[in-house]
Amino acid sequence: MALKRQRELFATFSMASMTDVIFLLLIFFMVTSTFVFPTSLEVNLPQSSEQTAIKPGTRVYIDKELKLYASFGETQPEPIEEHQLLTFLQLTQQQDSTQFIALYADESVPYGKIVEVLDLTARHNLKMVLATKPSSVNDRRIEEAATAAEQMIPIEE
Repeated sequence: MALKRQRELFATFSMASMTDVIFLLLIFFMVTSTFVFPTSLEVNLPQSSEQTAIKPGTRVYIDKELKLYASFGETQPEPIEEHQLLTFLQLTQQQDSTQFIALYADESVPYGKIVEVLDLTARHNLKMVLATKPSSVNDRRIEEAATAAEQMIPIEE
């Protein structure tokens, strides 16, 4: 005599109970975990009603052709050789040690050249900062200085 099964077995199962278990585990770990609060000090920074912009005493410019120009105060930038740059900067720093030196470079100047100049001043304890692009007035002055330097006739000894 052949016996028949009363029920058929299905290969699927319900995931509803599994999501309930995961949700309960999540709640359990959130309740039992400790929250870490970063320890920090509260700092009261000084407030000022006025803002003063410190202007650089000396300016060094590097143009597209990697030529150096330097100026002290509000004077017109003059072309300067690399080996003369350190001497010029040390002299201007001695005149006014509270001022800093600003370095302006054209966008096309390789960063390595800028680092060389910054490193030169850092090795000799001079305060130099990398400044933003010079104004159009300074651009015009540099172009005038460059054309004047090209037109100069070398003096033979």
